[in-house]
Amino acid sequence: MMHNITVKVCMGTGGVAAGGGEVLDAFLNEISSEGIAASIEKRCSPGKVGCRGLCAKDVLVDVIIGNSKVTYQHVKTDMVPRIVKEHILESNPVLEWAVGEDYHNFHDRQQKVVLSDCGNIDPEDINAYAAVNGYIAARKVVTSMTPEDVISTIKMSGLRGRGGAGFPTGTKWEIAGKQDAKTKYLICNADEGDPGAFMDRSVIEGNPHAVIEGMIIGAYAIGADKGYVYIRAEYPLAVERLKKALDDARTENFLGKEIMGTSFNFDILIKLGAGAFVCGEETALIASIEGQRGMPRAKPPFPVYQGLWGKPTVINNVETLANVPYIMRNGPEWFASFGTEKSKGTKVFAITGKIKNSGLIEVPMGIPLREIIYDIGGGIEGGRQFKAVQTGGPSGGCIPADLLDTPVDFESLAKVGSIVGSGGMVVLDETDCMVNIAKFFLEFTRAESCGKCVPCRIGTKRLLEILERITKGEGKPGDIALLEEMSVDIKMASLCGLGQTAPNPVLSTIKYFRHEYEAHINEKRCPAGVCKDLLTYSVLEEFCKGCGACLRACPAGAIKGEKKKPHIIDPSVCIKCGACLDVCKFKAVKKE
Repeated sequence: MMHNITVKVCMGTGGVAAGGGEVLDAFLNEISSEGIAASIEKRCSPGKVGCRGLCAKDVLVDVIIGNSKVTYQHVKTDMVPRIVKEHILESNPVLEWAVGEDYHNFHDRQQKVVLSDCGNIDPEDINAYAAVNGYIAARKVVTSMTPEDVISTIKMSGLRGRGGAGFPTGTKWEIAGKQDAKTKYLICNADEGDPGAFMDRSVIEGNPHAVIEGMIIGAYAIGADKGYVYIRAEYPLAVERLKKALDDARTENFLGKEIMGTSFNFDILIKLGAGAFVCGEETALIASIEGQRGMPRAKPPFPVYQGLWGKPTVINNVETLANVPYIMRNGPEWFASFGTEKSKGTKVFAITGKIKNSGLIEVPMGIPLREIIYDIGGGIEGGRQFKAVQTGGPSGGCIPADLLDTPVDFESLAKVGSIVGSGGMVVLDETDCMVNIAKFFLEFTRAESCGKCVPCRIGTKRLLEILERITKGEGKPGDIALLEEMSVDIKMASLCGLGQTAPNPVLSTIKYFRHEYEAHINEKRCPAGVCKDLLTYSVLEEFCKGCGACLRACPAGAIKGEKKKPHIIDPSVCIKCGACLDVCKFKAVKKE
């Protein structure tokens, strides 16, 4: 029996960075080479797909023959000839290169809605999206439903904004729909800028048509005839695929005039952002589209009343809009069956940091942090101890080990001093200094502050100065109390969400890791051995063999000693680079 053969190569950003383009070319070349029968070439169709999720295993490749699928990991071009020969030609999979139990655990414990087609379809082929029921929901909406019906469906689903604040999507659409205005706008916020976050970028790279379809449905519901996707220019692959998807959607009359033979008109433009984190805030984003400097304004009025060019405007992020076609297709009860009473549905997270299985996941709201980190993420790299997880990006907080059973939903994370945010999740282990982590995020928010309001512009600078002093061993009694007092003031007085949440990493690390702050200030010691100015390097005479490796590696000439005799490190010359520790084979160098 002749089976069709499909080869799917991960070509999300992670896959491309790992060499996915070269791997895909190798499959195409190998299959069309002289030694392979023409019948095989005609039956085999290698192609690209978006992010497969488990980025730590890229390049990931599926080989599907009939109903049998084998996924290969860490694929390089020199592996392709053997996969083609043994698996495709001889039906003998190369199991030593196939994914293992950790890959299946990673996927089996997820609940995919937004990511259900990412990694399975070619993101640059509108027909591939149509083959998985793409645009069926949009057609049903514009041909047979009223705007009120659409809004009612979204409200019943319990969908809340996935961009951070968690405002009910249906309510936002309802308010905008009731505004008596000839012109209204729908904006997709794709300006994801959190350190360690790549959810929205990956969704656009892997399934741009789902976002477009969600925008069509949303625009119909509120009565908008023009939409914008605000996306940062640093995402060239996402922008390229989005542009092609928009062109193809126009060709098929899913966008433009009289969509799908109806009287509904709607088109989407792309606005490239310059990478300002503050433009993730909706009023700053609007200012940027209008050609102004991206700076927030006071609210009210909220954008649903007075937004882009003074017209009613709905702003939803990528993940929110990508949920919409699936809700309309499967029904609100289906979506509401996932998650918790107040936090319905699923959430996409980017898990990074000191975790084995870094990548992109989608899980039901309410899942415990422990299950994400250990069952899906595979635990901590190198067998080290888990210390904390930062959720919500620079606006979130650090959650310690004794709160690992906290459910991941809007209400539960807020109770422990963090947020869901857009979905960044950075895992930290025993080698991370929590004071330094707070400093890292303050450096980011300080640099990204637009400077419009004093509490954020000056307050974050002063917080950062104190943290810098503490990590240099210059902390003073009273610094912790001062950090807490200033943080509360900044949160209360800042104009927008950036300033209002910037102190969260400081407050949460003080709350759960006060002892590390106290060690830095009172003992001039960094318990994690991270803060350079608080470190000392010395040689343990009983272990030193006098081999001279450390002496040769030291760039400052701080190490002295004769061959085959114990060496010494001059602390007045040592620049604390750690080169001696790295090269010593006898564990004779001590860092403390």
